Amino acid sequence: MNIEELRDYCLSLPATSEDLPFDETSLVFKVGNKMFVMTDLEGPLWVNLKCAPEKAIELREQYPAVKPGYHMNKKHWNTIEVDGSIPDNLLKQWIKESYDLVIKGMTRKERERLFI
Repeated sequence: MNIEELRDYCLSLPATSEDLPFDETSLVFKVGNKMFVMTDLEGPLWVNLKCAPEKAIELREQYPAVKPGYHMNKKHWNTIEVDGSIPDNLLKQWIKESYDLVIKGMTRKERERLFI
């Protein structure tokens, strides 16, 4: 997966937007106003993804490319080095899970505003 494929996939998810809220290279994908993916436009490709705490630890143990979330709450976020060791379909699954976790954390009113 490259940055263009990552961007295309993230923007294909309903109610998703992209933003550069921190600086000119830190790209964030949000559902509503809540972040579910963060990456950087420079250097080797990596992504920060939200993850259930127990699964976050499991993935770190299973995959060397999965690390505790860089500059994030390490209990709920993983950083994945996109180096070819993780198949694209699995990375897309993790992105969707991050998206779903963010939606699950929204109030009913927030969800209704996005999806009606």
